[in-house]
Amino acid sequence: MIRAVTSLVTLAIFSMVLIAAPPVVPAFAAGGGGGGGGGGDPMSSSSPPPPSNTKSTTTHKAKKKSSKQSSIDDPVFAQGYRAAYATIYDRNDYAAAIEQLKALGHDDSANVANLIGYSYRKLGDYKLSQVWYERALKADPNHVLTWQYYGLWQIEQGNRDQAQYHLSRIAAICGTGCEEYRSLAAALEKAPGTGLVY
Repeated sequence: MIRAVTSLVTLAIFSMVLIAAPPVVPAFAAGGGGGGGGGGDPMSSSSPPPPSNTKSTTTHKAKKKSSKQSSIDDPVFAQGYRAAYATIYDRNDYAAAIEQLKALGHDDSANVANLIGYSYRKLGDYKLSQVWYERALKADPNHVLTWQYYGLWQIEQGNRDQAQYHLSRIAAICGTGCEEYRSLAAALEKAPGTGLVY
């Protein structure tokens, strides 16, 4: 009897939390936009779980602890990430975006490292771009947008075999129908040296 009452109380509390919680809306993506994809959207589904705007209301200690949680739970991070994203894809100000992304203090996030790599690539600094793409893949080996952007980097460097490998990694992660696969496949179909812009 006590077990049944405890289960009902737990279920009731859980239900109230779900009802009272604000809706979770994706706040950032792995990148997108100018990477050769379909325009990209910081709300795309290729990103990791979105930052949540929920706040802990249990105790003062819980509030303090939540401010030190990962970027996924940090609305300040999400806002800064969105601002850097706009700096890249709306204003094409890659140097400013790099500063904004590094200021977030989450360089080991695959999303952040990927966008820093993308920005360095757009600035023509291929060595630093490569470092950041590698860092993104170290953080998340299945970060499909990094595989796409790094594949485009490979094409720009004349490494078509490596770009093909990146394409196969994308296929293994999200299949041949995802935007990242289609974008990199289309870039590989173009003749080398055609002055492609990604």
